[in-house]
Amino acid sequence: MGPLEGIRIVELAGIGPGPFCAMLLSDMGAEIIRVDRAAMVGHDTDRDGNDSRFNLLARGRRNIAVDLKNPAAVNATLRLIDQADALLEGFRPGVMERLGLGPDLCLARNPKLVYGRMTGWGQDGPIAHIAGHDINYIALSGVLHSIGEAGGPPVPPLNLVGDFGGGALYLAMGMLAGIISARSTGKGQVIDCSMVEGSASLMMMMYGSLASGAWKEERGQNRTDGGAHYYQVYQTKDGEYVSVGAIEPQFYALLLKHTGLEGEDLPPQTDRTHWPEMQERLKRIFKSKTRAEWTEIMQQTDICFAPVLRMSEAIDHPHNRHRNSFVEIDGIPQPGPAPRFLGTPTRVQRPPARVGEHTDAVLRDWGFSAAEIAALHESSAVASAN
Repeated sequence: MGPLEGIRIVELAGIGPGPFCAMLLSDMGAEIIRVDRAAMVGHDTDRDGNDSRFNLLARGRRNIAVDLKNPAAVNATLRLIDQADALLEGFRPGVMERLGLGPDLCLARNPKLVYGRMTGWGQDGPIAHIAGHDINYIALSGVLHSIGEAGGPPVPPLNLVGDFGGGALYLAMGMLAGIISARSTGKGQVIDCSMVEGSASLMMMMYGSLASGAWKEERGQNRTDGGAHYYQVYQTKDGEYVSVGAIEPQFYALLLKHTGLEGEDLPPQTDRTHWPEMQERLKRIFKSKTRAEWTEIMQQTDICFAPVLRMSEAIDHPHNRHRNSFVEIDGIPQPGPAPRFLGTPTRVQRPPARVGEHTDAVLRDWGFSAAEIAALHESSAVASAN
């Protein structure tokens, strides 16, 4: 079941980074109960109208539907939290307190609880209570300004850096650290995860370069932002693309060899003044062959090369297939659990659940009697998809 087998977590349903954090912990073996809204029972589509089985961020967890405006539902949720190692929520600051599920109350009832809070701006500060999304959080952290082509506007890197990198991964790490601490000290705590701060942390190397004077804040002028000809994406003859990351001198020498530039009187690799002209030369060279031809030439070398694949192509790439990097659950291909644990192998525990699919089973398994479950249904505190 993975290294987190035996860890119990209550997840208050949200969107984006919170569910992804819960999915990661579930993939590693934690038992996670996703507490969803009773009003959503029977509405198993996402914002784009897709069936809930495609909501892969919800995989691995059982789902219980409650009406948190109902005091009986709040009490039932608190009973679940009492038995949990951790709680995960992604509401704006103050919402959980108004629901009667704030950290002070929960920690008073369960002193070992790790209370994970996911927000964009953090729990306090001048703009902590306003709405935002990934693009806004990485704008405030300095990330967004740094990504894009020279002379062009900033380019959003999907919602990978704020939601999933600076948010979900940092909260998962924080919650695991909190659980380890609670097991040794007997005291839980609140984890305040801000996507602004997490995405800024991901830029640590660049902030160090900025402080030293090595980083230029104009886009497309640095080694890893598209400025360097040896760390770049190039179009091929068939309109596809390949990636090159030949930073180290020995790898750069191989790039020159396999592109036919070896032996020419070339400027020093790191001379920024010559990067644009070297990019133009390599653009012409890579346009002379197809992606498949360049892959045949470069894939088994140390150039630091890979073809740029579409998602649908990545699923079937021989390397990914060899490692079973993608799995198929209920007919839906998707990335498998990562990272891998060779001593306690991980797996996807179950496909995404419908809202309220496991309400009665979860309540029963977590200590509610048949009479208590019936009473909760009678008062409309909980709902079941079944």
